[in-house]
Amino acid sequence: MENLPVHIKVDENLYSRNPDSSELGRKIISTSITMINELGFEGFTFRKLGERIGSPESSVYRYFESKHALLVYLVAWYWSWIDYKLVFSTANIVSANERLKRAIDVLVQPVKVDHSISHVDEELLSEIIITESFKAYHTKNVDDANKKGHFKKYKQVVERVSNLVLEVNPSFEYPHMLISTIIEGMHQQRYFAEHLPSLTDIKPEEDAIASFYHQLVISSLK
Repeated sequence: MENLPVHIKVDENLYSRNPDSSELGRKIISTSITMINELGFEGFTFRKLGERIGSPESSVYRYFESKHALLVYLVAWYWSWIDYKLVFSTANIVSANERLKRAIDVLVQPVKVDHSISHVDEELLSEIIITESFKAYHTKNVDDANKKGHFKKYKQVVERVSNLVLEVNPSFEYPHMLISTIIEGMHQQRYFAEHLPSLTDIKPEEDAIASFYHQLVISSLK
């Protein structure tokens, strides 16, 4: 996987100009990921981004109409990448149980950098997903954004893994609720593990968060 070039496609309605089409656009993406992690989404501005990359603030606006639009793009890029990983990790696996196990692994294990994509640090981006992604859809305009397809890739990931749940147990009534709960809960637990560890049951010798959600899936589908 590290030796193959990978192109992650994001819907064109999520940007004014495709950032993947130019060196400046790719620099905007890579630097914004770093800066949002450094400053938080509230402290991050296009002015500061322009200063960091040595380009006028107006050049950033040619790619994204607002920093919220940039955040929506980053969230969509992340879930497009996760969807790619799901397809890759479950391909040519006969057992439905094994496909589901591998899919849950993709969702709950700590993210590592994918060296086949040079301009995105997926590990840093995953931190944004954990700490900031809810701001992409916890807005007054969420219904309109949903109609425009802003969250299509996230929903596609949930749908893909939910279908695996139903392959394992066709009578299970709540596949989408189970998978979205695992994703959002895992994000919360990763955040707690770093900042409020007494709210978790983390263990130094294992990834207790990943283990917990694997057990949750197994027990839910019995």
